[in-house]
Amino acid sequence: MSLRRRPDVLCFSHLRFNFVFQRPQHLLTRCARRRRVFFFEEPTRGGGPPRLEETAVEPHGVCVATPHLPAGVAPSRAAAMLRELLDDMMRRHAVSDHVLWYYTPMALAFSRHLKPAAIVYDCMDELSAFAGAPPSIKEHETELLRLADLVFTGGASLYEAKRALHPSVHALPSSVDVAHFAKARGGGREEPDDQASIPRPRLGFFGVLDERMDTALVAAVAALRPAWQIVLVGPVVKIDPASLPRAANIHYLGQKRYEELPMYLGGWDVALMPFARNEATRFISPTKTPEYLAGGKPVVSTSIRDVVQPYGELGLVRIADAPADFVAAVEASLAEDRGRLLSRVDDLLGQSSWDATWARIERLLDGVLSRRGAGAPGR
Repeated sequence: MSLRRRPDVLCFSHLRFNFVFQRPQHLLTRCARRRRVFFFEEPTRGGGPPRLEETAVEPHGVCVATPHLPAGVAPSRAAAMLRELLDDMMRRHAVSDHVLWYYTPMALAFSRHLKPAAIVYDCMDELSAFAGAPPSIKEHETELLRLADLVFTGGASLYEAKRALHPSVHALPSSVDVAHFAKARGGGREEPDDQASIPRPRLGFFGVLDERMDTALVAAVAALRPAWQIVLVGPVVKIDPASLPRAANIHYLGQKRYEELPMYLGGWDVALMPFARNEATRFISPTKTPEYLAGGKPVVSTSIRDVVQPYGELGLVRIADAPADFVAAVEASLAEDRGRLLSRVDDLLGQSSWDATWARIERLLDGVLSRRGAGAPGR
């Protein structure tokens, strides 16, 4: 089938494409194998007139569109500017038959006038619970749930929260590129320069450092076991970097490319998920859980529901919340037989992959398009 026989996909995301490589990037790069994909980001604010910066991301073929708006523009005026930039982009690229794919309901403010072949809402987080969430986000989500043809959720908790709000809600928990993270299992790897000099044992985390991290727990573990080295890989977002715990055995290495993560993971003895238990983490389904496990590492996490079920209940992740319990769980992880763990991990992860998740999404989307006679397979 030629690329143009399928509707183009216009994705509206609260996350930047070149930020941490996670669910939107995994799914939309697979989508781009057979469709044109335009990844429309939230605007940046600064000087100058409104403009749209477009970047082709290779080798994926995704067109990333970043709007730039003047600072201080009122929300209604900003929406009008974004609508004009979006319409102009669609004219220039001859976008006619298209699917709208939302990660942020706030994008309805400048896209609700479009006439798509289908609307998808991929609800990967409860954005209304995040720090700095717009007051109107729940109202916009209600509208999006009314308009959407398909709703996907990033985990079981979100599925339970949304299933009664729409007739076609599908739970699609975090998947994993097993082959990519399995590189962490190989011996003889060259250590990244900024990690090589850090003593062992090393306890590691990669991901966004924000209000979802239990910084008090990290500080307590570091204090209880000063010989353990805690390695935190990722950008600091929405919190003051000065609020992060500081100690000789806590190491902040900054954001790394997705391609580099197995190299860092391979040098850890235990992988950590020290998430706070708050409104921002109530519905999260961390992608890093299967990624850590694919890398062959024992994992210790706080009691996040979508980690407890199924990983904790299957005995693949140790769960602890209090500092003393967390330390005991790490000690047990350091002493465990890795061979037995890997065998059980491989049995579970063999049933899950981003390719399989995208194949399921594509079947559901093609079903909607077939019923509408819009760009379905075989047309």
